[in-house]
Amino acid sequence: MRRRRMGALHVGEPRISFQPQVGGKNGAGHGAVVEEIHGLIRVHKDGHVERLPAIPDVPCTWGSTAAGSGVLARDVVVDRATGVWARLYAPANAPSKVPVVVYFHGGGFCVGSAAWSCYHEFLAQLPAKAGCAVMSVDYRLAPEHRLPAAFDDGMAAVRWLRQQAGHGHGRSSASDEVAWWRGRCRFDRVFLMGDSAGASIAFHVAARLGQGQLGGLTPLCVKGAILIQPFFGGEARTASEKTTPQPPRSALSLATSDSYWRMALSAGSAGGRDHPWCNPLSRGAPRLETLPLPPVLVCVAEADILRDRNLELCRALRKSGKSVEQATYGGVGHAFQVLHNYHLSQPRTQEMLAHIRAFVAARSSS
Repeated sequence: MRRRRMGALHVGEPRISFQPQVGGKNGAGHGAVVEEIHGLIRVHKDGHVERLPAIPDVPCTWGSTAAGSGVLARDVVVDRATGVWARLYAPANAPSKVPVVVYFHGGGFCVGSAAWSCYHEFLAQLPAKAGCAVMSVDYRLAPEHRLPAAFDDGMAAVRWLRQQAGHGHGRSSASDEVAWWRGRCRFDRVFLMGDSAGASIAFHVAARLGQGQLGGLTPLCVKGAILIQPFFGGEARTASEKTTPQPPRSALSLATSDSYWRMALSAGSAGGRDHPWCNPLSRGAPRLETLPLPPVLVCVAEADILRDRNLELCRALRKSGKSVEQATYGGVGHAFQVLHNYHLSQPRTQEMLAHIRAFVAARSSS
């Protein structure tokens, strides 16, 4: 199973300084650094990519999923050809089967992992606090695998989930490495979820599924999408992008956002940041009215540079007749729920988990 190796950092320390640097230093035999987000990633002139020690990878049995914790977790291969894998979570003692969340981590499409300690900590809470099982997808990263690779991997994850749901529906139900998890899942109550770039993946996967790109999903049924601070962009700047001050430990500045998009989009992509993969509200994107989307919950951080873009998405979804709920969290910025980089991060994270639980419960019963 492919792993992206990360250096050690004690949990609870300030995670990363996310400051972009373009051009400069020479790498050992790889030429100048042409793109860099300090502490996270360097891209050299010859295409060589370095992902730097930032947040530690942890095993599936670490911390909140250790023996006796009440939450079970295991890692599984999703697609051997691409190296995509997932970390599965489920409550150990749920009285009945629970809805399934397919989760995509953040990281600007360029960094991050389902094994990062911050995601493991966050997602290990969902079985108890949101009443669900979780499939946390580790997808391919840019710039080695530029968009739409991450969206394709999201579709592969749903295809794998459909295969799991098929067990017991005319196929062998023999025990295997996923039987423990499958037996706890309500596959007719599936939710697509992600934060930042992962929320963008969840949105695009929901749109593709609505357009029938995987054909029939039965026995799966996608009940909703949960978009946490979705990472979208555009050539025109929003007010929050231009004026929201960002502290030194902010996870996302405007310059960092631009750097991620340069690495994620293919060079010369038509429209630049108005490409539909970046800006779903651009002229070149499919009209929202034509997309069969499930009900959506959008979680917005008040101090996030993406705040106005997230709110604009909510307005556009409502105008197009979609079912959308919006929750805004005061006093915190981008990725607060995993990086804990604001003094209100913990209480706001608990508020978010309560909103997710309510959304999942309401949509599961509809």
